[in-house]
Amino acid sequence: MPKLIAKTPLAGLWPITHGALSLSEVVLDSVLSLAPFRGQDKAVAKALKPLGLAFPAPNTFADKGHLRIVWTGRDQAFLINAVLETPAAALTDQSDGWACLRLEGAGADAALMRLYPLDLRESAFPPGRAARAPLNHMASILMRTETAFEIMVFRSMAQSAWHEIAGPMQRLAARTAIA
Repeated sequence: MPKLIAKTPLAGLWPITHGALSLSEVVLDSVLSLAPFRGQDKAVAKALKPLGLAFPAPNTFADKGHLRIVWTGRDQAFLINAVLETPAAALTDQSDGWACLRLEGAGADAALMRLYPLDLRESAFPPGRAARAPLNHMASILMRTETAFEIMVFRSMAQSAWHEIAGPMQRLAARTAIA
């Protein structure tokens, strides 16, 4: 009987470096969509408390160790790398549907501003900020950590996102090399 081997969405592609920028894959253990039922916000807050997390405000995310909760839309968040059971919310396992990329290094904001219709300078998009925004033609969730940007895209679009981000990385590195 053949054995199946689980592979990440970007297996074999990462990391790549152009100039000061590095692009890699973030392997997520789990992604759980969390949507509190009407009037159940306090019950959801109580369920999240043992994890050291709270439901995020719009356009934000929070980390507690390797756990993360990120706002993904009105009354919806993704709980990453954690397990939660509560009758106060609709819970949907999204683990196999998403891929996550990390872009880090000086100029990461400049590279991504060529692809996103957002001001990603640190003064406008500080660490802890998240946005549900189009990465060119792909739906994505963009997060700024203390040291990098993390971009979640549908697993089926992971390689397209990889190539989209690699382009500005190369152009910025070439511009820096000339200067």
